Amino acid sequence: MNYEIINLHEKTVVGLSARTNNTAPDMGTVIGSLWGRFYQEGIYAAISDKKNDKSLGIYTDYAGDEKDDYSIIVACEVEKAQNMPQGTIKRTIPAGKYAKFIVKGDVKDAVAMFWQELWRMNLPCSFGCDFEEYQNESMEDTCIHIYIGLKD
Repeated sequence: MNYEIINLHEKTVVGLSARTNNTAPDMGTVIGSLWGRFYQEGIYAAISDKKNDKSLGIYTDYAGDEKDDYSIIVACEVEKAQNMPQGTIKRTIPAGKYAKFIVKGDVKDAVAMFWQELWRMNLPCSFGCDFEEYQNESMEDTCIHIYIGLKD
């Protein structure tokens, strides 16, 4: 898989969070229900100071590596996190060095395949914060920029 190394500035996000791990039998349901709530309950629409129209899937608070628990946050980037909708959290994506991948295709298949391939790579992952930045709303022909936090 091709990627480029970039340095990102800190980002402030607002969204919904849950805890899971990659081997949990309900992982897909946990993540899918967060996305569902984010849009169907009007949370995305209620976030008033969005920086752009992109939604983010953020993986953070790793208990170890890809085999351990982590927090999933479905969110969008904001200016100042003012007037946050009830039940949402504010978090920071830390500044730092990331590997940026571009993934295209059916959203479920492309994302699942990406993560399976990533864990087979010899990439110096920090297991601090990784995130998916959805460039469009298409489920069948999506474009996603995926950022993987790297060790310094």
